[in-house]
Amino acid sequence: MTTTREDFREILRLVRPGSRVLDVGCGEGALLDLLAHDKQVDGRGLEISAKGVAACMARGLSVVQGDADQDLDHFPDRTFDYAILSQTLQATRQPRHVLNELLRIADRAIVSFPNFGHWRVRWSLLSRGRMPETKALPMPWWSTPNIHLCTLVDFLALTDDLNVRVDACAAFAGTGPGRPINPSSPLENWRAESCLFMLSRATPASAATARELPPASGDLFDG
Repeated sequence: MTTTREDFREILRLVRPGSRVLDVGCGEGALLDLLAHDKQVDGRGLEISAKGVAACMARGLSVVQGDADQDLDHFPDRTFDYAILSQTLQATRQPRHVLNELLRIADRAIVSFPNFGHWRVRWSLLSRGRMPETKALPMPWWSTPNIHLCTLVDFLALTDDLNVRVDACAAFAGTGPGRPINPSSPLENWRAESCLFMLSRATPASAATARELPPASGDLFDG
């Protein structure tokens, strides 16, 4: 029996039925397949590996081979309702550019990533003096595709820099389900092993208002 990743479960709750969706770095198409069957989305994928593209095509998914750092530029503005980047941002060469492009081509971006501020990561560096290997970061430093690791606080600063509104945020730890959080709470940078954000464009005024909102409720994940 195949186990569904917990961040996939949260994404399924966020995406509205029948939406136009682009999954960037879609791998072998597991998330796109779930969205197609559970939410009847008009789904597209962008995947850098030929093996991943072939696996997606075998599932009957519409996927093209491409690089998020270079090929998002080819999509017209607001082509999609959602652009998804699941556990891929840290492997891109230009994370700022990629995030900017996601919110140009889609009304909302859903982004998940491992949190380098998690307490186990900090403890590993402090006690062993070595790059950590955790559930969210399982590969040794010499073979990992991750080149731009960040903390929850780092990512939040980037959203401010890009004038992006945080519409919802969830944290993951261990094998448990996602937990709605207020990403501005300092404690969450220690507790979250990985994070998931739903983002949209904002005016300066609305971005400030969004930052003052109370912690995200479960209702935000019932879309």
